[in-house]
Amino acid sequence: MGASAIQEQRDSEQTMPCHWKVLVIDEGSKKILDNVVKEDDILNENIANIERIEEKRDMNTDMDAIYLLTPQPHIVDCLMADFERRRYRNAFLVWTALLHPQLRRRLDAREAKEQTAGFLTLAIDYFPRESHLVTFRDPWSFPILYHPACNNLVRDHLQILAQKVGVGEFYFWYHADVLQITGICVSLGEYPKVRFYKPKNPIHEANVLCVHLAKFVQEELDAYAKYNANWPPPTSRPQGVLIITDRSMDLIAPLIHEFTYQAMAHDLLPIKEGDTVTYKTILNEGQENAQEKDMEIGEKDKIWVENRHRHMKDTIEKLMSDFQKFIDENPHFTNSEADATSLNAIKDMLAGLPQFQELKELYSLHLSMAQECMDIFQHHKLPDIASVEQSLATGLDEDFRKPKNLADQIVRLLDDPSIGGPDRLRLIVLYIMYREGVIPEDVQRLLAHSSLPTNDAEVVANLELLGAKTIKALKDPKLVREPLFPRKTAPTAQSEEYALSRFEPNVKIMLEHLARGSLDTQTFPYTNPSLDNSQELAIQSQASLRSAKPTWARNRMSTTETRQRVIVFMAGGATYSESRACYEVSAARNKDIFLATSHMMTPAMFVRQVGDLSVDRRRLDLPCDRPKPKAPEFLFQRNDPPPRPVANTAPPRPGQGLRNPSSGTPVQRVPVPPQKSSGYAPQAPTAGLAAMSMNSGGGGPIPLNGDSGDHKGKLEKKSKDGKEKKKRGFFGSKK
Repeated sequence: MGASAIQEQRDSEQTMPCHWKVLVIDEGSKKILDNVVKEDDILNENIANIERIEEKRDMNTDMDAIYLLTPQPHIVDCLMADFERRRYRNAFLVWTALLHPQLRRRLDAREAKEQTAGFLTLAIDYFPRESHLVTFRDPWSFPILYHPACNNLVRDHLQILAQKVGVGEFYFWYHADVLQITGICVSLGEYPKVRFYKPKNPIHEANVLCVHLAKFVQEELDAYAKYNANWPPPTSRPQGVLIITDRSMDLIAPLIHEFTYQAMAHDLLPIKEGDTVTYKTILNEGQENAQEKDMEIGEKDKIWVENRHRHMKDTIEKLMSDFQKFIDENPHFTNSEADATSLNAIKDMLAGLPQFQELKELYSLHLSMAQECMDIFQHHKLPDIASVEQSLATGLDEDFRKPKNLADQIVRLLDDPSIGGPDRLRLIVLYIMYREGVIPEDVQRLLAHSSLPTNDAEVVANLELLGAKTIKALKDPKLVREPLFPRKTAPTAQSEEYALSRFEPNVKIMLEHLARGSLDTQTFPYTNPSLDNSQELAIQSQASLRSAKPTWARNRMSTTETRQRVIVFMAGGATYSESRACYEVSAARNKDIFLATSHMMTPAMFVRQVGDLSVDRRRLDLPCDRPKPKAPEFLFQRNDPPPRPVANTAPPRPGQGLRNPSSGTPVQRVPVPPQKSSGYAPQAPTAGLAAMSMNSGGGGPIPLNGDSGDHKGKLEKKSKDGKEKKKRGFFGSKK
C-alpha cells in the first residue's frame, strides 16, 4: 500500500555517522528503536556497544558516542553528568523531539560545547504500529482532555505558544501531541492542508479541543517550513490533508461489537498491549510437548496482516483454505486421510508437523484465536446482541426501516444469564444514547434489572462530557439531533452475517466525503480560511480519469507514488474499526490514509476510561502528577569501577559508510553545512531534516558536525549471562 509509517520512521533514523561508536539511549528512545529497528541492524552500522544513559557505565574516553535521547529534564541531567565526567571522547547528540528552550540553553555550557561534535533533532517521537497506523502510547490523553479536574492541563496542553530564545535561533515548544503530529508530517514529507472537526450545536465544554489543536499544529508546520527551506521535498503527489478530530466525533464505534478479525479479537480475547502486542496460546495442544507461549501479533505476521480486516467468517474460511492448500502441496508430511474441514481437526494436524515450526506456530496462533472468538460469539449470544446494537447505532433495522419494539428486545437480552455484565452495560449505554437521554430513575432501573452495580451510572452520566445527551428531566422536550452524516436508507443484498455489520464509523464516512470533495466545510473547516475543497474536487476528477484508463495504460508504480496522503488524527483514542476504515478507503479511493492517535482503545477500555472521568484526579495516576524522575546519583560519583576486558577489537572496514538496513545499499552523504565557528555552534534543531530523503532507498544521512575521521573503535560481545558479547536480545525482547 505505497507509503509506510514504519518505514518512514526507520528511514529517519539513518543519521548516524560512520566509524565505530557507542550508542547511548534512554528508556524512551529505546522504545522508539525497538518499534522499528532490529538490534543487529544497529550493531551492523559501526555501533560497538549499546548503553543506557540511566545505568552504570564504564568510562570510555577513547571512543565517540552517539546519544539518541528523549528531551526530558532528567535525561539532560544524565547527559550533563557524562559531560562533567568526560565519559566519552566526543558526543553526537540526536534528540527524538525538540528540546525545551531552558533545556537547550544548558547545552551551551563550556564542557558541553567542547565535547559536542554534532547536534540533530529528529521528529520521531511516535510509534508506528502498522504501516498506516501510528500511536503515541499515551492512554492518559483521554482523561487529560475530558476530565473536569484536568481543565488546567488542557489549557497548558493546547495553548502554549512559540518562544524565541538564543541568538538568531527560534525554538517552538508545544504540548507533545502537537510535536508528534508535526513529526509525522515531517517524516512523511508532507506540508498538508489542515482541517478540523467542529461539532454542530455542541453541548460539551471540550467541543473547542479540535480547533485549538489544529491551530497549534498549523503554526508548528508553518514555522518548520519557514526555517527549513528544502521542506517539504519536491513531489508529484497532490498536497496532503491533515484532519484533526477527537473521540467525541463518534461515541458509537467504541461500544458496538465489531466482527472483523482484529477488532473482534481485541474485544473478546485477553490480548496483552505493551511495547509489543502478544497473545498467549498453547502450542502442540494435546501432545506431550505442549507448551504455553506468548506469540507476538504484528506487521511481521503475514497471516495477521492479510486477515485482520476480514470478517471473522471470511477469516476462518481463508485460514482453512490456506491450510488445505498447504496439505495439497506437501502430501508427504501430512496424513492424507485426515479431515481438514474443521478448526479443531486442523489444530490436531498441525501438532504433527515438526518440520514447519514457524508456520505451525503461526497457524496454531490464529486458529486458536479464531476458535476462541467463535466460542464466545456463540455462547454469549453475540448475534442477538449485535442485531439490536446495529438498530440502535444506525437508527434503522435490517430492512432499513425505523426499528420497532427495541425496548422489549433489550429487556429480554438483559434478562439472559448467558450475557455478561460488560455486554449488558454497553447495550444500556447504546440504548440511552439512541433515546437522546432518559431520566436518572430509568438509568437506575436498567442497571438494577441487569444486576449491574449502581456506580455504572457514572459511565452513562460521564458521556455528557464527550457531547452525548444521556440524562434529562422528566418534562424536558424530546431532543432530536441531526446525525453528523446522513444515514443510508437503501437496503443492500447481504448475508445474515453481514447484516450484523451495517454500522460504519464516522471516520469512514468522513473519508469517503473527503475523497469525493464533498466534505462539509462548516463541520470540517480549514485552519486557513482561504482554502476550500476545490482542490479535492480536482484531485477526485483526475483520479476518475486515471481509473478510466485500460490496465495496459496505467503505470502502477507511478500511481502509488502520486497518491494523495491523508492523515487523520483522533485525539483521545481510536478504535480498530476506525483503523480498518482508513485501510478500506485507501484501497477504494487510491489514497494513502494514515490514522494517528494517542492510543488504541477496546470497548472495555473505553467504558473504563469514561467511568474514570468522575473519580478523584489523584486516582488517575497521571504521569504529570507523579514524582518527577531524577538522574541517578551514581552518575555524578567519581570512583569508577575497573574497566572490563575487551573481547574483540574491530577496526572500521576500508570505505565503509552508513548502509540502509532495508536494502543494504550505501547511502550518499550530504555536504556538511558551514559552522558559525570552529567550535560547537548551536543549529536550528530540525534543520538537518530538510536535507534528508524520506524514501527507503534514496536519501542520505544527516551528517553530524565533527566526524571523528579514521578512529578505530571497539566491538564488545557479551554472552547471554551478561558477560562479553554483542548485546543480543537487548532490542529483540520487545517490538
